[in-house]
Amino acid sequence: MGCQMNERDSETVAGILEELGYRPTDDRDQADFIALNTCAVRAKPMHKVFSKLGELRRIKQQRPNIIIAVLGCVAQVAQQEIAHRAPYTDIIVGPRNYSRLAQAITAVQTGADLITVTNTSEVIPEGLPVARTTAISAYVNVTYGCNNFCAYCIVPYARGPQQSRPAAQIISEVEQAVAAGHHEITLLGQNVNSYGQDLDDDCDFADLLAEVNRVTGLKRIRFTTSHPKDLSPKLLDAMAGLPKVCEHLHLPIQSGDDQVLERMGRGYPYEHYRRLIEAARERMPQMSITTDVMVGFPGETEAQFHNTLEAFREIRFDQAFMFKYSDRPGTRAAQMPDKVPEKTKQVWLEQLIELQNETAHQINEQLVGETFEVLVEGPDPKSPAKVRGRTCTNKIMIFPGDEKLQGRIVPVTAQQAFLWGFLGEIT
Repeated sequence: MGCQMNERDSETVAGILEELGYRPTDDRDQADFIALNTCAVRAKPMHKVFSKLGELRRIKQQRPNIIIAVLGCVAQVAQQEIAHRAPYTDIIVGPRNYSRLAQAITAVQTGADLITVTNTSEVIPEGLPVARTTAISAYVNVTYGCNNFCAYCIVPYARGPQQSRPAAQIISEVEQAVAAGHHEITLLGQNVNSYGQDLDDDCDFADLLAEVNRVTGLKRIRFTTSHPKDLSPKLLDAMAGLPKVCEHLHLPIQSGDDQVLERMGRGYPYEHYRRLIEAARERMPQMSITTDVMVGFPGETEAQFHNTLEAFREIRFDQAFMFKYSDRPGTRAAQMPDKVPEKTKQVWLEQLIELQNETAHQINEQLVGETFEVLVEGPDPKSPAKVRGRTCTNKIMIFPGDEKLQGRIVPVTAQQAFLWGFLGEIT
């Protein structure tokens, strides 16, 4: 469950399990080990964790020797609640502690009771195993944790302080992924723009992109997530000048109102954000811009919400991940007064979704007839005679073709536009 960092963490967990002799199964009732890798960023995915644990109670009752583990951010911030509500859980491990997962499994196999490892100050070691889940693209962490402490966000409490990986280790992992057949790399961090600030060398994220760009055999580079407060002109120049770096920027705005942004602790006003977008589009006119935004932050007024609507009309995002604010226990925002009623948040969210969907469809309609370089990921699950891939701007493209195209970059002309991307034909 959760973000791309969790997806990458799950690959590490799978690698650890395979080294212990486990193999994956699609049949939950036949499993000897079940792990939930969890997300705590909002209330809904956290509720989902306890719902899933409720489903696993029956399996544990029928087969007491099965090992049930809760991993990730909920494991870190709610270990006592997990132990209380799901006492049949065997292992609770936070996202900084996967290097100790094998030891925990061995202890449970030899009769130990609940094993809990949740140390957010632990340094994540290099060289942990990985079992990649995709054939074409690969995730590579550049940082772990976060130092920003936005008022609403649980992530720094769940994932600990920022830890940048040495550039040589990142390049080595990229080279290994390319050698294994991956054509595209997505560099991951809670805030990639702050990469290197905790290292002794002078390598920042723009410099790291340049090094990754030199890896032989690599076709494309993506990254997420950027933070507006420290997105530099140097990084935008690197994106524009490095041929393998995709013209797609995910830049969370969170709100279009300065007072709300200040209470959130975001560290920038809307005008700063708007100028960043202008600078990016000046360098890369075809760039796609995606974002995150929340509505109903404590104390937010109707007028302040309308400033967010105006920001969306002005910037015109290609895509947005839109959420209602929800209290995260332990954050500053959870203690703030003047909570926005749930009904109001829902109305605001629906208005924003309607506006964004209209904008995204208009943007994609204007691109019909354009030809894009598409990296083919594989057969389309819903259309056996078609394949799917992504443009450099991260738009999905589905078009007639067979699996022989997988891993190739082919020119495809967009013929029909949708919110998610295009139907097209090879040029």
